[in-house]
Amino acid sequence: MKKMLLSVSLLLCGITAAQAAPSAFTLSSSDFNDNALLDKKFAGNAAGKPACTGENISPALSWANPPAGTQSYVLTMDDLVGAKGLGVNHMVAYNIPAERSQFAQGDLTRGTGYTGGKNSPGTLHYYGPCPPKGSGVHHYNFTLIATDLPANVLEHGLNREALLNRLKGHVLGATGLIGRFGND
Repeated sequence: MKKMLLSVSLLLCGITAAQAAPSAFTLSSSDFNDNALLDKKFAGNAAGKPACTGENISPALSWANPPAGTQSYVLTMDDLVGAKGLGVNHMVAYNIPAERSQFAQGDLTRGTGYTGGKNSPGTLHYYGPCPPKGSGVHHYNFTLIATDLPANVLEHGLNREALLNRLKGHVLGATGLIGRFGND
């Protein structure tokens, strides 16, 4: 009965139940759909590494509806089955100001608009997919975390594990997006 009265009240006010509920925190890309294949240009490019066949250009990413109280963001990209199941971290980006809601294509490769943390290959910026030939299609998990920490509080060069330890008690919410890539 109470639900019906609430629905009637909302309808009388011209508000649908979907409008009354808060919108979900989302991460998206204009370069690929969730769980779709990434273009070759987004793959890594490193001399002497035959699996790194791309241009190492980071895809465009945008987000909406962050949790209330968000002061900064953290963005990571991981291949959980890379390194024969040990996982590979391709990007650790943090101290992203709350006012920001996107990265243009290539920004994460250039290190624009964030503090770079050390990824598995040892760089401080986006390092595109380089799955070995014959290993199938890998899933690259982009994870955006909203925090209550002011931007520029965390020191330069943290690896993923150290960063996640520093975030304990400061995470307000997270969202993700998956891109797939293979060299078969």
